[in-house]
Amino acid sequence: MPLFKTQAIVLKSRKWGDADRIVTFFTLKHGKIRGIARGARRMKSRFGGTLEPFVHCDLVLYEKPGDTLYRVSQTDVRQAFHPLRNSLEAIAGAARLANLAGAVTADGDAVPPVFHALLEGFRAIQGSEDHGLTTALYELEILRFAGYLPHLDRCNVCQGRASSGAWYFSPRAGGTVCTACVKREPAPCPPVSPACLAFFRQVLRMDPARLPRLKASVSLRNELREVIELYVDHVAGRRLPRTQGLFAAEPKTAYRRAASDVGAQLIAPR
Repeated sequence: MPLFKTQAIVLKSRKWGDADRIVTFFTLKHGKIRGIARGARRMKSRFGGTLEPFVHCDLVLYEKPGDTLYRVSQTDVRQAFHPLRNSLEAIAGAARLANLAGAVTADGDAVPPVFHALLEGFRAIQGSEDHGLTTALYELEILRFAGYLPHLDRCNVCQGRASSGAWYFSPRAGGTVCTACVKREPAPCPPVSPACLAFFRQVLRMDPARLPRLKASVSLRNELREVIELYVDHVAGRRLPRTQGLFAAEPKTAYRRAASDVGAQLIAPR
């Protein structure tokens, strides 16, 4: 039974049997993999809290011939990201990044830039005062390294170059579309202002480590979030948890509903 060790980030986890857990990891060396942690739900389990979503750990696995699941042998925490759990917006933002990384990478394919972008995204969110904007910026980084970068310098239908006219964002087309082509799009496409396009282009030119320094007005933040969330949902193939609007209802009701929604996104099997 081959034994190997790698850095890993816990993407999601679900109960299995009476005492076990099946965990989806995004690893540095082996990409997205699934493993079974025997006895992980017992009170005195050796795994403790190392299999919680978002945990960055050193993972030891072994592969059993003929089994589709790896066996989790050992986990040692590098960073637990406890501050992410202090805010529903932070939880939702981290869940969006984790789900996106899982959705845009194939099982067993190592994509180290996506791994590092996910890790930096968690660090940035837990230290951010604007979880929604920070999440959106690191979603772009994950999309960039996974090969889904939106094209913003032309109409992605007729290939006309960007000019002073109105522009729209089409998730289906993978970027901007012009006024003439947007009329033929099968789904509504939000307009994108020149300021939004300029901000997008600035983000894509920047070193990822400097992204948390970016500032934007309220209107620009809302526009960016709308566009990026639409595109991420299209690429992921499903609606991911939102980072806004969690408290529209009464606080206790909203907290229970939001925690349930985000938790379902994190632990639901695919």
